[in-house]
Parts: sequence; C-alpha cells; structure tokens
Amino acid sequence: TRIKAGDALETAHKIDTGVLDKTGTVTQGKPVLTDVVTTIGFTEDDVLFLAAAAEIGSEHPLGEAIVTGARNRGIKTNEPEIFEAVPGHGITAVVDGRRVVLGNLAFMEDQDVEARAVEGTLARLSDEGKTAMVLGVDGELAGVVAVADTVKEDSVAAIERMHELGLEVVMLTGDNQRTAD
Repeated sequence: TRIKAGDALETAHKIDTGVLDKTGTVTQGKPVLTDVVTTIGFTEDDVLFLAAAAEIGSEHPLGEAIVTGARNRGIKTNEPEIFEAVPGHGITAVVDGRRVVLGNLAFMEDQDVEARAVEGTLARLSDEGKTAMVLGVDGELAGVVAVADTVKEDSVAAIERMHELGLEVVMLTGDNQRTAD
C-alpha cells in the first residue's frame, strides 16, 4: 500500500488492529483441488479423470480447479461426449460412454445416485472450509472431490509477526462462517 500523507507515518505507532481481506490477501484468491475421496471400486485416478473430463465443458471456477488439479497429477482428460450444467446443483456428462453426474447431495438424489454414505465426508470437508462435490458414475456413488481457496504460504508467518507487534488481526470476508474459520 502506498502512503501519500506524511502524517499517516507519524501516527502509525497508534495502530492497534490490522484488517485483512481474505480472498487474494490471506488466501491464493482462486480455488484449487484439495481432496479426492473414493468409494469401493473406484481409484483416485478414476474419480479425478471422470470428474475432470465432465468439467472440461464448464467455465465455473470450481470446475476449472478440478481440471487443473487432475492435470497437475498427470491425469489426461477427454472431452465429454455430452455436457449439461444444472445451475446451483451440478453437472451431467457422458465421458467414454459412461454417465457422469457431479454435484451436491440433492442433485445426486435427483439423478438416482444413492450418496448418503458420504454425508459424513461432506460435513467434514465443509467444516474445513472446502466445497465438496459428489461424483456418480452410471448410477453408482464413485467418490467426492473438494476444492478450496487455500491460505498463502506466507500468510501465517505475516499474521504471527503482526501479533508479535501487538496488533489484533481481523479478517474480512463475504464467505460463510465455516469457510472463514
């Protein structure tokens, strides 16, 4: 930040609170893939390949995070044969002849995928401030992928240093309480 007035420097010693914006200041500012959870019969590579291939047709930042996460792990993805987004719920796609659905629990129910077995996993990921999506393949529960806007490596050290200086540090965000925590 640029200080334009000299008197701002003269009164800086009176500062007792630092206010930080979360997105892009404390965090990276864009979501990244954080977790891949599988169910019996599916590997992490299976889940990531199918989720990423389905999301190639999406321009949503969460979808982009899944695609980038898969590519960063060396997983090559195919274009889906069919893609449809259902705003606020999820996506459906056909990948290598397999019907793939990716979205929230309610969407899984609408798509006839029994997903109650991962409710605990979804709650845990949500408590960690992550956005989790359930993957169904040909009507079967395949797994869960999660993305989050991760904390920058130097944020913790910077905030600790502010505390050492006697500053109270406050974070501002438009996110919900769980994500902020």
